[in-house]
Amino acid sequence: MRDYREIKSRLRGSVTPVITPFKANDDIDFATLSELIEFQLENGTHAISVTGTSGEPSSLTEEERVQVMKTAHKTINGRVPFVPGTGSTNHDETMRLTKKAEEIGADAALVIVPYYNKPNQQALYKHFKTVADSVDIPIIVYNIPGRTAQNLHVDTLAQLSKDCPNIIGVKESNKDFEHVNRVLLKCGRDFLLFSGIELLCYPMLAIGGVGSVSATANVLPGKVAQMHDAWFDGDVATAQKLHYELMELNDVLFKDTNPAPVKAALGMMGKIEPHLRLPMDLPSEELQNEIRETLNKYGINLQYA
Repeated sequence: MRDYREIKSRLRGSVTPVITPFKANDDIDFATLSELIEFQLENGTHAISVTGTSGEPSSLTEEERVQVMKTAHKTINGRVPFVPGTGSTNHDETMRLTKKAEEIGADAALVIVPYYNKPNQQALYKHFKTVADSVDIPIIVYNIPGRTAQNLHVDTLAQLSKDCPNIIGVKESNKDFEHVNRVLLKCGRDFLLFSGIELLCYPMLAIGGVGSVSATANVLPGKVAQMHDAWFDGDVATAQKLHYELMELNDVLFKDTNPAPVKAALGMMGKIEPHLRLPMDLPSEELQNEIRETLNKYGINLQYA
């Protein structure tokens, strides 16, 4: 059995969930994906994730998800930890994708609570334990009740962390802050807690969290990384200041379903062709104008104003 202490010590800070760029014909733009990852690393991002919620995984085939993981792993080339999303509403697909992440050389896998089918807690336990037992790669459980319509209970997660040594942490996209506090109480203070709610990235650090997986980091990676750096350096005042500086951008990027506003913003910045696969689409013109105004306030250089 692997010793997971080394990756637990490295996997912290701003983990950017990089979007999947598409061309106008719906093909994945792999060259642009590599450029987006380089943009992240140049701006101090601490780790990279792909094919999570921001990567539109339900709009990708299984093979496309593997291709995105391979491209990301090759581009990162060991410079920071790589944590691809491998979860699905389908158990067998989750197993295959998690094993593929292990084969590719990912540092950990981010496995979401299955969406749409709303399994009960016993079923969730069986699902995650079977996935974890099938691989020798660290697992970060991804709990996002707003997307999955099911909340992974703290007691279920605690039992998983006890029974599966490679379940080393959780990404909590959970607005119930009492729940989040109890995760560390029940799972242990060394359990890796990541925020998936932008406005809770800083508060989760304050209770013992180790970082965040924030879609906003696609647009402004430097400031998101700096907030974490300041916190880890003990500069609480700067971390708090950056938390509030980011709030207006966080708000506008979640006025429509992620990653539509983020892709609109990246298009305005000239980073991508702003395109989503149906049934997703870009935000309304009104919201796009608001996004543009907000980016201008942050001094972000726009190629397409």
